[in-house]
Amino acid sequence: MKSWKKFFSIAVMFTLFAGSAFAAEYNWAIQTSGAAGDDVTRFLNQYAKWVAEDSNGRIQISIMPADSVVKYTETLDAVGANILQGDVTDPSYFAGKDPAFSLIGNMVGAWSDPSQLFDMMANGGGFQIFDKLLNRYNVKLLAVACTGVEAFVSKKPIRSVADFKGIKLRAPQGMVNNVFTAIGATPVNLPGSEVYTSLEKGVIDASDYTVFATNQAQGMNDIARFPIYPGFHSMPTMQMTLNLDVWNSLPEDLRKIVQKDAIRFRDYMIEEHHKLDAKAVAEAKAKGIEVISWPPSEVAKFREIAKTQWPKWSKSPTAKEWADAVANYWDSKK
Repeated sequence: MKSWKKFFSIAVMFTLFAGSAFAAEYNWAIQTSGAAGDDVTRFLNQYAKWVAEDSNGRIQISIMPADSVVKYTETLDAVGANILQGDVTDPSYFAGKDPAFSLIGNMVGAWSDPSQLFDMMANGGGFQIFDKLLNRYNVKLLAVACTGVEAFVSKKPIRSVADFKGIKLRAPQGMVNNVFTAIGATPVNLPGSEVYTSLEKGVIDASDYTVFATNQAQGMNDIARFPIYPGFHSMPTMQMTLNLDVWNSLPEDLRKIVQKDAIRFRDYMIEEHHKLDAKAVAEAKAKGIEVISWPPSEVAKFREIAKTQWPKWSKSPTAKEWADAVANYWDSKK
């Protein structure tokens, strides 16, 4: 690991630059796991603009792309040390600190729409569990965000849980692999870079990949012409955080602004990705691609099977607390 002194010097440089440019009361560097040109980074610049406007210039935020101040796997420690003032990144990167980060980062089979996660965070104890976990590292949770539920890429029509039996599919190691094994599929561990050619050559029948718009843009649906959308199996999340000492130093009016705009960003990003997906779905259908939508009953069957795997990954008290909270949330909806 590189010296924290170097990172601190870089952070100070950003702070001094921001201070000279805006003369704000608070100048923050927030690093994302996205590259400079990614949608998430672009949307975060909008978040920074909202915070500046709503605080009348009292808070200025510099959005830093992945690895620009610290490695993408080190942002939690950097935020806790106030080298970065916040991060917007995948909690799974910190699973080595506590397995709960992995479950929060992607609770396989739990969500078929972002609104379900957001409801559980607000009304099922999720926010309190995650915030308490982050507080141990001197970090404050502002919100949990996501780009949306991942679509599913398939060369064969899969219209039900039963249709997964015998399907060779690309799935990374971990919980998603276990869940697909439990429903009778045959997972194959391949890097994302090999998915297209593996589908093309028949090495696999289907793949866990990413959101529909990206799948369509990369030509996945042109060779795997039975995509499943909306998705049901995977919805990676992002934590939006702030250094806890910085948070505690803020007056109440600025706390409200920062959290309100974090929720605004969360909803804005979902709305924009829904637009991209809708456009991509229309393009796919125009090409004669059959976009399969599962009925709620099949989504519920998949979730019940996934629930049998969640305890196997609840390997810390906080991980168990999170898994139990998600299971209880769905039990309350029956």
